[in-house]
Amino acid sequence: MSALITGLLIPFLGTAAGAGCVFFLRRELSVSIQRALTGFAAGVMVAASVWSLIVPAIEQSAGLGAGLSSPLSQAFGWAFCFFFCSIM
Repeated sequence: MSALITGLLIPFLGTAAGAGCVFFLRRELSVSIQRALTGFAAGVMVAASVWSLIVPAIEQSAGLGAGLSSPLSQAFGWAFCFFFCSIM
């Protein structure tokens, strides 16, 4: 039971500490700081998707004989994202 509480408490405290930083910031952030924070958040999300979703999917599909299907589907996904980001 103690491990369960510890496992729930650590992410909760980290999230609360990160969210609590908002109270120490000024009312308006400069554009450069907003861009830096947005870029950092985007980098974290890309890293999370690569290491938590894409790499395990490639490892699981290795035994299926799906040699080119994974890289081709990833290339299609990236092209899809870049296309829609460019028209927005």
